[in-house]
Amino acid sequence: MSALIDHSPPRRIRPGLVLAAVIAALLVAGAPAAADAPRGLWVLCEGSQRVLERREHLATLFADAEAMGVSDLFVQVYRGGRAWYDSSLADPDPYLNTWRMGERDALQVLIAEAHARGLRVHAWVNVLSLAKNPEAPILRDLGPDAVSVDAKGRSILSYPEFDLPEPDRSYYRMGTPAVWLDPAVPGVRERLVATFAELLERYPELDGLHLDYIRYADVLPYIPGTRFGVGLSFGFGLPSRTRFQSETGLSAPFGSSQRNGSRFDDWRREKLAELVEAIGNRAREVRPGIAMSAAVIADRERAYLVDYQNWAGWLDRGLLDFAVPMLYTRDPQLLEQGVQAMAGLARTRSLWIGLGSWLFAKEPAGALAQVKSVAGQPNLGSALFSWDSIRETPALLEALTNGLPPPVAAGPSRDRPR
Repeated sequence: MSALIDHSPPRRIRPGLVLAAVIAALLVAGAPAAADAPRGLWVLCEGSQRVLERREHLATLFADAEAMGVSDLFVQVYRGGRAWYDSSLADPDPYLNTWRMGERDALQVLIAEAHARGLRVHAWVNVLSLAKNPEAPILRDLGPDAVSVDAKGRSILSYPEFDLPEPDRSYYRMGTPAVWLDPAVPGVRERLVATFAELLERYPELDGLHLDYIRYADVLPYIPGTRFGVGLSFGFGLPSRTRFQSETGLSAPFGSSQRNGSRFDDWRREKLAELVEAIGNRAREVRPGIAMSAAVIADRERAYLVDYQNWAGWLDRGLLDFAVPMLYTRDPQLLEQGVQAMAGLARTRSLWIGLGSWLFAKEPAGALAQVKSVAGQPNLGSALFSWDSIRETPALLEALTNGLPPPVAAGPSRDRPR
């Protein structure tokens, strides 16, 4: 944020006031003013609105975004290995159902019209989750070994409805039932990097690339890491265990063995970070200045130990420009604790708090209170999930369009969000 310059005649200022001003400046250095804090809005590709398939919903999206003070749109364009944009590496069938305006396709028009309104557009992609699509092109080309395998040697492809089989199902459930890719399997990283590079090559006006499901599969309840020998974890396929031994000289834990469990956990964390780094490096080559971001697990301990998602480390290493911790809760105490914790982290890192506004369909005032709570922290941005759920709930839409603080103006420039 540019410093303000005072051109008025010089005045005699007491030294004590100068010192106080310097201290105050140091305390807020790098933190944007509350009025400049970004506010994002997630837009689903397969939600109720389907803006890339229903042209008449585009104007409504922009009107709602303006009314909610939104500066950035996270538009989902890749889910389940399927693309809502022109792609040769993902399944292009959804793209065939999108609308066109002359020579421009729906995503191109959305980007151009968003920019005309001062809105930034981030391509939102689901990275390691293929939803419930075992026919995704990446699996067709890499084979079933690309799918994550649990510590008992079972591929998620063998799970009924991609959730745990019995007897495990009696005491564990998949955090998100889906076909999950293993980022450590040779070929997975390279294919994902190429897929998202193609997206940016074909849509160079995008402002950001937003990574979602950039984590390992997990189960509920959460486990505290492999070394304890409890629960169930993923990433134990033969290609990954072979690679681990090749790179470390150690045998991977498997079955009833927890040997080298902590080292294997660290290694999986490294493989995930390498995937984030590789996607970001290639993205920045294709589109210099692109804003790299990720939707991440808000609970840092769970993210680190369970999902191998060291997102604070990704920020510290410059792999991301900002992270969006998904602080989805209806509990005001948990929300406040999370906001305070993130405000502390945000002193040195760029964070936008992801809010589960859809949870308040029957209590719109709760969604409004959460947005205001985050807006009260000058160094935090926010993001609302999702436009589709807000739009389909009139009372929620009314609360978030008429009850929020004054809209945030993104301004005519589309500088990288910070």
